[in-house]
Parts: sequence; structure tokens; C-alpha cells
Amino acid sequence: MANGDAACSVPTIKFTKLFINGEFVDSVSGKRFETIDPRTGEVIALISEGGKEDIDIAVKAARHAFDSGPWPRLPGAERAKILMKWAELIDEHAEEIAALDTIDAGKLYHMCRNVEVPATANTMRYYAGAADKIHGEVLKGSREFHAYTLLEPVGVVGHIIPWNFPNSMFYVKVSPSLAAGCTMVLKPAEQTPLSALYSAHLAKLAGVPDGVLNVVPGFGPIAGAALSSHMDVDAISFTGSTKTGREIMQAAAKSNLKQVTLELGGKSPLIIFDDADIDKASELALIGILYNKGEVCVASSRVFVQEGIYDEFEKKLVEKAKAWVVGDPFDPKVQQGPQCDKRQFEKVLSYIEHGKREGATLLTGGKTVGNKGYFIEPTIFSDVKEDMLIAQDEIFGPVMALKKFKTVEEVIKSANNTKYGLAAGIVTKNIDTANTVSRSIRAGTIWINCYFAFDDDVPFGGYKMSGFGKDHGLEAIYKYLQVKSVVTPLYNSPWL
Repeated sequence: MANGDAACSVPTIKFTKLFINGEFVDSVSGKRFETIDPRTGEVIALISEGGKEDIDIAVKAARHAFDSGPWPRLPGAERAKILMKWAELIDEHAEEIAALDTIDAGKLYHMCRNVEVPATANTMRYYAGAADKIHGEVLKGSREFHAYTLLEPVGVVGHIIPWNFPNSMFYVKVSPSLAAGCTMVLKPAEQTPLSALYSAHLAKLAGVPDGVLNVVPGFGPIAGAALSSHMDVDAISFTGSTKTGREIMQAAAKSNLKQVTLELGGKSPLIIFDDADIDKASELALIGILYNKGEVCVASSRVFVQEGIYDEFEKKLVEKAKAWVVGDPFDPKVQQGPQCDKRQFEKVLSYIEHGKREGATLLTGGKTVGNKGYFIEPTIFSDVKEDMLIAQDEIFGPVMALKKFKTVEEVIKSANNTKYGLAAGIVTKNIDTANTVSRSIRAGTIWINCYFAFDDDVPFGGYKMSGFGKDHGLEAIYKYLQVKSVVTPLYNSPWL
């Protein structure tokens, strides 16, 4: 386990209260909860705990900002100026934002600082650029009417974001909904509230009007449930577990039938064919399951390798996994930090024990690292049968299920043998194989000879129990817009 001298990198915690109507305030109850550093298991700070009353206050502020405030009524170009300013502030404060996600979520500091935080600034710029390009259509009617559509902001949006990419998911949700002219209440995960509260501070500096963005940390069964069932919230966008997604849909149905978009769990296959470059394929497979310590909804947790290269691939993969460096995420030599919290740490370990009991072969890993914090070795199982828990359940940790296959038809069937359909990877030099398999797998994103190839311009979302609706791309902005049809009669027109 590598350890870096990270004391100088730990930021001062400046924002621990709820952000409502442009101000940081205590919760109505006065309750606070601990946010924990997964490197050590120690308390970082006490955070104001939002409850139902706080959600009510935040929604009221967002409703007033939507119904009576300037934000939805600004020209798109004016909204864009404010969002561009916010993007500049993200870049200016990248070190502090990255450090907050490192101590709160166990993420690699250098990856956050150099990749993820700059990417969030670019996400904001992408949607700022779309803010003045929200157009309806003129419709060619068959009768003597003139018809056109308007795209109007849906209203007050509730965002509920996960703990694995706290800063990134904040901007993936907030950027398109702000560009569309919506107002919102965002509940960060209770495990990782720090970067969301810091971003609320940046929004204020950028000139986002009061009430447009409200951030209410709290627990899912209380604050999240209150937001999902609120009669004055017009839409909910959620990223997280399939179990919670079900509960949010039920709450939406029982309340005001608010619009719901869900990005849920995954058990993504990575399929490696005989013609693949083994070194490159093993690197993709390893990064696909170990990036962000496996706490990724699209992690390549099921790896299928064709029999012609299987033995050599397995040997190469295990060598690379054993050389993988686990340790303090502030250390630039470290490749994997701690699991996000104790609960997730224990869940991953329990699945490793399931794999052993069910008869899978543990090729490497399976143990904890160090004597404090929530560190787990990269873990690879072979001889995995499709009905095993480690092949069916989303583990959300550094645990790979490795399986040999013979034919294209066989591996397509195996890849689709899951309740999820979020993503998949294919490694082959044969364009016919790539085309056949990519069109046969029921998943929202297919990566060919690459993995984790996200982009602001590429829609992302799932099939089956991985949810519905898209983040990224222009599709994301449309889920925060209503389509209104306007029809007027035509009199004495020379043509229709």
C-alpha cells in the first residue's frame, strides 16, 4: 500500500450548511450528520441534515424563482454568459474541488484535478452553448392552420445524485437543466456532500439568481423521499441504484405524476475476441473494473474472453492486477483509493466471500489493504458461472468475473443474460464482428476497442433495469423541456 504525504493537500472545509435561496442556512431541525474520510474512517466535518421541512422551503424558493424570477425569462444568451462565468470559476478552483472529492469519496486526486474537474467545466460550457439554441419547429399541416411548437422549461427539477462521482454528477445534472431555464433542488449523496456545497458557492459567485439552485444534503429515505413525492416538483432526475429508482418512480406516481428520468445500475460485459491485441485488451479490462475502485455504474465487471487467447490473457491480466498500486489517493503513484464508505467496503467484501463459496476460482486479490480506511485489493475470479451472484449482482467494487467463450452467438447470449443494460465493450479487429455484436447487445452505450469513452456530445443512458432517459448530449437538455403545440387558423392564404 502506497502512502503519500498528503497533509498539505487536505482542504479547509468552508461550506457545511444547506444552500437555499442563495444563502447557506442551518436545517430547520438543527440536526447535523458526519461525513467520513474513507482513507481513515475519521470524521471530516458535520453537515446540516436536510429534512422534509427543508425540502419544502427549498422547493418553495425554486418555485418562486421559476414562476416570478428572471432565470427562465432571460434570453438564452444571457443564461449562457452566467454559465460560462461559472465554468471559469470551476477551472480557477479545480484544486480545491478535486481535494474535496478525494477526502469525501476516496477518489484519486490527480485524476480529479487533471481530468474530471476540467471535464465538468467543459460540460457547463457545452450546455451554455446550447442555451440560445433551443428551438421548436414550424409544422406543415394538412388543413388551413398554421402550427408550430415551443420548447419551454419543465419547471422545478429535483436532482438526486450519487456518491461515486460527486462533482461530475452535479454538473451533468445541473448544466442542461439550467441551460433549459429550469430552477432546481439538488440532493447530494449523504456520503459525499462537500463538493456540491462548494459548487453552490461558485454558482452564487457566477451570478446565478437566488432560488434557481438549491442544495439540500440529507438522507435518501427522508430528504430524497420528500423531493421525489413533492407536489410542486415538476421533474426528477436520479442517478443511483435500481432499488432506489423504483422507489422514486412510485413516489412520482403517487404524488403529481412528475416526469422521471433514471440512470441506474449496471453489470456491463466486456467481450474480447481472439484477434484482439492481448496487452491492450488486458489493460482495457483492468481499467474497466478498477477505475474509481470499481465504483462506476458502467464498470466492466463481466469479462468474456474467446478461448483461443484466454490462457494468455488471464496470465497477463493477473500480472497487471498484482502490480496495481492501492493507497492514499493523494499520492500520484497510487492507482486505486479506498471504497467510498464502510458500508460499501463491507458489501464488496461480502460479495468476494460469495464468489468463493459459490465455487469461482479466486485468481488474485480478495483481501483488504492496510489497517485503516476502506481499501480492497483488485480481485479477479475465473470459472464464473452465469447464475452466480458475482455474475448477476452489481457489486460496485474492484471485483471482476472472468469467463471463457467459444462463439459469437454464445457470447451475445451471455452478455444479454442480465437485468441491466447500461453499457458494453467489444475488443476486436473485425468490423463485421463489431457490427454484429454491437447491434445485438441490449445496452445504451457500446464501446468498440475503447472503454469509458464518455463525451459531452454523446448521449448516455440505459436499457432494461438500468433506467431510461439520457444524460450528456443534446438529448439531456430535452428532458428538461416541455413541447407545446400552438395552432392558429389560416384565412385566404394562397397556400397551406
